[in-house]
Amino acid sequence: MFTLATINSMKTFYLLLSAGFLMVSHAKAQQSKTDTVFFDDFNTGSLDRSKWNVEVTGNTVNDEQQAYVDTTATLYMLKGDQAEGAVNGALVLKALYQPGYTSKQQKKYDFISGRINTRAKMEFTYGTASARMKMTSGAGLWPAFWALGNGNWPDCGEIDVMETVGDSSWVSHALHGPHYFGNTPLAYRAFLQTGTDVTQWHIYSVDWSPASLVFKIDGKVTYTVTKSMVEKYGRWAFDNKKFIILNFALGGGYPGGYNKIKQPYYGISASTVNKIKAGQAKVFVDWVLVTRNRGQ
Repeated sequence: MFTLATINSMKTFYLLLSAGFLMVSHAKAQQSKTDTVFFDDFNTGSLDRSKWNVEVTGNTVNDEQQAYVDTTATLYMLKGDQAEGAVNGALVLKALYQPGYTSKQQKKYDFISGRINTRAKMEFTYGTASARMKMTSGAGLWPAFWALGNGNWPDCGEIDVMETVGDSSWVSHALHGPHYFGNTPLAYRAFLQTGTDVTQWHIYSVDWSPASLVFKIDGKVTYTVTKSMVEKYGRWAFDNKKFIILNFALGGGYPGGYNKIKQPYYGISASTVNKIKAGQAKVFVDWVLVTRNRGQ
């Protein structure tokens, strides 16, 4: 026989249970309350120029060794088996050995490569930016997935979601802004899980809010930077619109600072040059996605 106390206890239990279900349901509903700001899965025959700008080298920065050019030799699409595991198709950024290439500024380069951005076509403030990528490893290969504000650097703010300089075991995340740029104190080397490396597919992402930036690899948090951490060094430069950049740099300050290589090119090893000459230096991008929580 149930006593009044037992009945009251049971009521309390079911109320708590119901509250638990409501909390779970609310969490699931919140997860679904996102809007897609931008998406490209590179499933067409050529780059969608309503979404992307192709950059052509003007002034080379960071002592990089490549010129960026607008050609299907360095920027192209692949589908099916050739896409090497991309779902609907892949964008490929390819580095090529082309000694004597001369830019419009009459500067000569031995390498050409690709760089694209969404400036003025898709710019966003807050949300999650992610990309599924894989890339060739080799000392001096410097692909990156990042976001940049408009205006003078570094005041405009830069979010480096993924960079690698040729060591296949790790990628780096970083922030650049006023008084925290270049060899920024706001950087982190994220090692990939044992048994995987940058030559395999991974999803690189950042969750950007008014108070923090949370970097992830394959959904796992790797580095968190809060507004208070940034403001120890300078002004928080992450409350303005940013655009996405994908590029494949070669050599220069970051790789050279890590690998200490001077010859045959600054930051690029002889074995990497051979990979480039053999047409093996590539970055595959399966898709790029930007979402934002509703009301954010």
